[in-house]
Amino acid sequence: MLKKGLLVFSMLALLMGFTPAKAEAKGTVTITYVEWACAVTSTYVVQAVLQEELGYNVEVLPVSAAAMWQAIATGDADAMVTAWLPVTHASYYEQTKGQLENLGALAHGARIGLVVPQYVTISAIEEMNANAGKFRNRIVGIDPGAGIMSTTEQAIVEYNLTNIELVEGSDATMAAALQDAIQNEEWIAVTGWSPHWKFGRWDLKYLEDPKKIYGDEEYIGKIVRKGLKDDMPEVYSFLENFAWSQEDMATVMDWNEERGSDPYESAKRFIAENPDMVNQWLGR
Repeated sequence: MLKKGLLVFSMLALLMGFTPAKAEAKGTVTITYVEWACAVTSTYVVQAVLQEELGYNVEVLPVSAAAMWQAIATGDADAMVTAWLPVTHASYYEQTKGQLENLGALAHGARIGLVVPQYVTISAIEEMNANAGKFRNRIVGIDPGAGIMSTTEQAIVEYNLTNIELVEGSDATMAAALQDAIQNEEWIAVTGWSPHWKFGRWDLKYLEDPKKIYGDEEYIGKIVRKGLKDDMPEVYSFLENFAWSQEDMATVMDWNEERGSDPYESAKRFIAENPDMVNQWLGR
């Protein structure tokens, strides 16, 4: 069913004017991702390296978090570079464990939680209920399939936030709501994570989470389908080596937020400006 869905997506993309890169003799690599800023950034850098440096044709398919994991487990996609572990995607990982391969971290020090502007005078999640009106009785979330959304639902229960509702949205609508609130110096709480470009643009803070509902430090991991090492050893080796800092990731995320930007062009710019890093990824 998922494979059929991905095929339908590809056909729609063609009808909308998207033309994939010309297939090379080395074959096609399919990468799935969720449309979060950090996921887009890493995915397109991987695509650029595989196409520009190694000569593969790479399809990148945006899907939900659940579909992303399932696509790798069933072999309908080859890889993804946006696994948030051990907390955010824990349920997806447990459901598919044994059906895929974890190649480890591409970035350490990742974090999720509830984020507010620095001018908000409370410091902990448990203080939200008493100030629910200031937050317009809501937490602004992202897509409903994201792990951070289920974790936030758990936080609402654990902290007894009976006056607070979690509002579904997307990365883009969350950022827009945050920008609007900051421009008007209003209180707002959003589902947040780092690395993310919003921390470079605004003065923000995480609300303290003494119950550790959101866990501690996470890593962003690389997950590939079973058999990739045998089928595409060059791709496997690159993904195994692929790692970069939150600072580098944030740089490219900022480029992607510029008006009229293209994430693939931003990725090409990064690999052109960082040849030593790229050579390290490729084992040169």
